[in-house]
Amino acid sequence: MILDIVFIIVGITLVLWGADRLTDGASSLARRMNISEMVIGLTIVAAGTSAPELFVSVASALKGTPDLAVGNVVGSNTMNTLLIVGVTAMVAPMSISRTTVTKDIPFTVLASVLLIILCVDGFSRWSISGNMISRIDGLVLLLAFASFMVYTFSTAKEDPAADQATSTMVSPIWKGLLWVVVGLACLVIGANLFVDSASSVARQLHVSDSVIGLTIVAGGTSLPELATSVVAARKGRSAIAIGNVIGSNVFNILMILGLTATISPMQIGGITLIDLSVMLVSMLIVWLFCFTKLTVARWEGALLTLGYLAYTGWLLSQI
Repeated sequence: MILDIVFIIVGITLVLWGADRLTDGASSLARRMNISEMVIGLTIVAAGTSAPELFVSVASALKGTPDLAVGNVVGSNTMNTLLIVGVTAMVAPMSISRTTVTKDIPFTVLASVLLIILCVDGFSRWSISGNMISRIDGLVLLLAFASFMVYTFSTAKEDPAADQATSTMVSPIWKGLLWVVVGLACLVIGANLFVDSASSVARQLHVSDSVIGLTIVAGGTSLPELATSVVAARKGRSAIAIGNVIGSNVFNILMILGLTATISPMQIGGITLIDLSVMLVSMLIVWLFCFTKLTVARWEGALLTLGYLAYTGWLLSQI
């Protein structure tokens, strides 16, 4: 267990350093390509920071542990929305563009609603235990993801002045891409070290797979999003910070669960409607906060963080 703790520390260190490199590289790419940092956050950064969720979910589905796959995504999205947005806003209040409030966040809410509908299977009963996320469901999710990507790139240059950096120093494209790749590699390796070691410790304490998926694995695979958003906010890159969270949530539900279900249909076991409802309600709360002066203030971030701690405490009380 001591070695596991050492790996946890090393993993967190790699994640933090990688987040710093990723933020600098992504911001440089946005300036060089003359597109908004919000689009970079929604696509390149979100896809990269969602890589751990992709690896964990696909691997767990192939190994026949669907609780871990679905719980990982639901838990990660809840953590993204409550803890990551909360902590990031407490570090530096986030400015939100009107386009994000009216178009990007609603898409995330719709993705959450779609997942709930597919999990409940026609609302024939309130318990979702034993229900399936079938291959057809997976294809529906992937189709919705494709629509999101088409929309995002089609509007990428509608507002070329939005979110542009004020600095006149712009790195070459190759250098920006290099830092993005290096940053993502450190994020993935560091998160993987954290997840493996933390899960090992939890299993030694006889914690169930579904709870591990909702808490430790979800927390570990969300470390890249947390580190990236906090670092971006501290550097004044609110667009990357909020875009990373929104994009990651969409990636997690539509692309990751869609791909996982297409590969291997998943039977729901340890995830409940309460977990799904918390995921949806948390996104609605963030949406509401964003309407207030187009910012997420420090006190709002504190409320979101407390909400996540309360939810995690409730989960642990069910063990």
